[in-house]
Amino acid sequence: MFVILRTTNKLKMINMDNLKNKDYTIDNEQLARFAKAMGHPARITILQFLASMDSCYFGDIHNELPIAKATVSQHLKELKDAGLIQGEIETPKVKYCINRENWEKAQAYFETFFALKTEKTTCCN
Repeated sequence: MFVILRTTNKLKMINMDNLKNKDYTIDNEQLARFAKAMGHPARITILQFLASMDSCYFGDIHNELPIAKATVSQHLKELKDAGLIQGEIETPKVKYCINRENWEKAQAYFETFFALKTEKTTCCN
């Protein structure tokens, strides 16, 4: 089956049969989700900060970063949505900490990924 798409005044024909059977493994999808969540220096800093202690309140995290509280909240949401951190409401604050189970999964996924062997000693030869 073919589908025709219009992109910036051009028509493009896509063979939908080629798109089938291109499923990713659940492990690859999870690795990509963790990598995306970690894809900003502020989020890496937040993770390092939280990993260095048992738990942390939002105000403490904001004091560690040179960015606005609203921006910190957005980064915390991304990390929480990926499952790398978890939070509990303790009025009037929200307490965040590393999600230990997913932290260990992320560590295993990245270790496996970076342990892949590359046989070539030079690139593109």
